[in-house]
Amino acid sequence: MQEVADYTGSPEMMDGRLKTLHPKVHGGLLARRDVPAHVDAMTTHGIDAIDVLCVNLYRFRETARKAGATREDVVENIDIGGPAMIRSAAKNHASVAVVVDPDDYSKVLQAMRDHGGTAPPEVLRKLAAKAFAHTASYDSAIAQWFDCERRTQPGESFFPAHVAFAGEKLQDLRYGENPHQRAAFYSVGMNEPTLAGARQLGGKELSYNNILDADAAMGLAFEFERTSCVLVKHNNPCGYRRRL
Repeated sequence: MQEVADYTGSPEMMDGRLKTLHPKVHGGLLARRDVPAHVDAMTTHGIDAIDVLCVNLYRFRETARKAGATREDVVENIDIGGPAMIRSAAKNHASVAVVVDPDDYSKVLQAMRDHGGTAPPEVLRKLAAKAFAHTASYDSAIAQWFDCERRTQPGESFFPAHVAFAGEKLQDLRYGENPHQRAAFYSVGMNEPTLAGARQLGGKELSYNNILDADAAMGLAFEFERTSCVLVKHNNPCGYRRRL
């Protein structure tokens, strides 16, 4: 194991803000092994090729949701070097395995063992796609946080000029709006009560229409200050019971 500062020859500085943003890191990730000029540049500047990159980003979402977290706490948990390395490796996925999910560690290692130390192209492409989705989701969470802060300022429009969000699949659904269609249920990471945080206690696998009806029922129930039970069929309320 080697410290990044020892490899690059540049010390970590600015409270860790500047560490991996260095040509010896990104050159090792971005260099195309099949382009002689890239290989020559690596040799000239003492850059080693990096074949596998594993990155765990700063815990921005968790910090932003933490009770008592200050604005400085949240901002300092915006990762810069991590996403930059992930994107460099993912762009050069023909030569670099980029791993952003700890659940993939053993799978990638096994793929490398089975193929002479290099993961096959189809695995590398799949990892790259997952990596870009990962950084997109991370950036969208940051954008949402800044937009929520912006909305609190006097004179600011409630609706932003641009919307950035990413969804995480919670489950595949039994079928879509019609039986011949496919559907899945995604969470966009909202903090307030939503169906994404609900737990199914019984019954068969949900369909798109079940989710749609449940969302309508929950929205209507929230209209009442007292505990209420709402009945919905085909997205239309057809009765409710309120506890007196």
